[in-house]
Amino acid sequence: MSAPASSSSSLSTTNIMLAIFEKKTAAVDLYRPVRSYIAFHYSEREAQNLEDDLQTLRDLRSDLENPAKQPSPTARRDVLQSYFRALCVVETRFPISPDRDHINAVTFTWHDAFKQKLKASQQNIHLEKAAVLFNLGAVYSQIGLSYDRSTVEGRRLAVQAFIGAAGAFAYLRDNAAAKASMGSSTTVDVSVECAGMLERLMLAQAQECVFENTIAKGSTPGVCAKISRQVGLYYEEAWAALNVAPLNQHFDKGWISHVQLKAALFYAEACYRYGLELHEKEEIAEEIARLRSGVSTLSEAKKSTKGAPPQLLDAINKLEANINRNLDRAVKENDRVYLMRIPSPSSLPPLPSFSMVKPMPMNEVLDASKEKMFASLVPDSSAKALSRYTEMVDDIIRTQAEKLQQGSELTRVRLKDMDLPDSILALEGHFTLPVDLKEDVEAVQISGGPAGLDAELQQLRDLRRVNQELLVQTEELLQKEAREDAQFRGQFGTRWTRPQSSTLTKNLQDRVNRFAGNLKQAAESDARIERSVKDHAALMSILDCRPIESALPSLARPIMSLDANEDAVVGALKQSLRQLETLGAQRAGLEDMLKEMKRKDDILPKLMASTGSQEDLFKKEVSKYDPICEDIAQNIEAQEQLLFQIQVSC
Repeated sequence: MSAPASSSSSLSTTNIMLAIFEKKTAAVDLYRPVRSYIAFHYSEREAQNLEDDLQTLRDLRSDLENPAKQPSPTARRDVLQSYFRALCVVETRFPISPDRDHINAVTFTWHDAFKQKLKASQQNIHLEKAAVLFNLGAVYSQIGLSYDRSTVEGRRLAVQAFIGAAGAFAYLRDNAAAKASMGSSTTVDVSVECAGMLERLMLAQAQECVFENTIAKGSTPGVCAKISRQVGLYYEEAWAALNVAPLNQHFDKGWISHVQLKAALFYAEACYRYGLELHEKEEIAEEIARLRSGVSTLSEAKKSTKGAPPQLLDAINKLEANINRNLDRAVKENDRVYLMRIPSPSSLPPLPSFSMVKPMPMNEVLDASKEKMFASLVPDSSAKALSRYTEMVDDIIRTQAEKLQQGSELTRVRLKDMDLPDSILALEGHFTLPVDLKEDVEAVQISGGPAGLDAELQQLRDLRRVNQELLVQTEELLQKEAREDAQFRGQFGTRWTRPQSSTLTKNLQDRVNRFAGNLKQAAESDARIERSVKDHAALMSILDCRPIESALPSLARPIMSLDANEDAVVGALKQSLRQLETLGAQRAGLEDMLKEMKRKDDILPKLMASTGSQEDLFKKEVSKYDPICEDIAQNIEAQEQLLFQIQVSC
């Protein structure tokens, strides 16, 4: 049997791809309207302070209007990204609309990239953002075409550029196209349908570069077939979009032919490569069916070649010749050797495919939350939204802190009910007093122990007696002064002009009464203490023991063990108690982590840069607390299990 033709069927001639031209715009002055808005709604001083930001905004818009200012496509890309981030900042601070209280002197005008006679004008920022995203995707596509795709490295770089273009068009489709297409003045190129089609087209070209590198590396026919089939699928999706409204009447016939022929070419390429693998496996019947399907697809595509580039037609003819050569060989071998029944192409399963590319995520590239432009301006609506988010976070912190505190309190109460860990410490003779209690005991011992307490109680009685005597003396002096005042008032009559004694001594009398009340309460308290000391005199005798731990009771081990398992039970209890201590320490750490996370949680920059739903932003930001909340729940659950095990063991 002869070997099938396996030459590079399309590599040298299909390296022709599409780049997108940028949309063109009319000049717009953003400086004066935005400055006037700041001066009117904030202050002239604020406008002066933001002069640099206003100038930067004007320069970015000027650079946008004049692509020739940028020396390279990559520099142009950077300008577009910077301006888009600036637009996000502007959108959240400066409302642009026909409304009298808004910036109503700005109108953005953009021409359609594919039919430049068509244009749209809108007094809002949505068209501006959509157009910038479109141009970003266009510039990425131009960067991709600028690389030398005859080399492996050039194709690798082109892949990165094309997936960047796909990412920009996907971002346009998902975030800006719908808003820009609202109203009567709009263009098809920034519609959801067009953005989606361009994303598929850029992915197709990126996957095509991967396929070319796969061929260059000498990969197996099966791998090449899968990658080629995915190229075809991407082109097929783009072609399908080009054949329905609103795109079917908008694009040049050459464009549509290019995409259609590429879709057919890479389907046939996949059939060709898959046929090589089938031939190696001697699955001749399916090989013939696959090759016939490829030839049929190419023949059908060649009927619509108007406007197609000659290089692409040459590639199709070359591939068709290779497929026919292998098909003739396979048919002859089947007729002479295998005699297999050839299945119809419609009965075959779809060709396997494998995507090696996906749109570049643009969220980080276009994230405006780190932009410093106009950072000092915070509208009331944003301040209120921030306050609402803070309340949401505070509620989370409060709820989780309560769970942590309840967990610690539950452990303390449950262990106390089970006399743990005191029972184990007493059993082992290693019981120690709490630090505060031990310090109190040592203070009593330094004072002489129980005997010292008796001496202090006697001193207390002596002090009470002295205070009582002083109180009586004071009362007698006040009474004497009152009698003398009454005597002189009666003796001298109106000539005795001094105020009455009751008035002069009122403050003193009040203080004496309060002092008498305090002495009475102190006497009652002293009496209770003396009774308590007397009642517990026998127990308090242990205060003479040094060290005090020697007087603590201990549990005696049983003389005879019933199941010789006591040591194991005690060991298990001690292990569980250590685990409880570890969980307690973890709870303290988790609470500190919550507080630190809240301290660092500043979403104002993201809030000011976000143009989407605040609820979605809040939901995303609050979700960062989910892992630590889950850790707290797991900690509490683990504690419950440990407490249950301890209770069962006891």
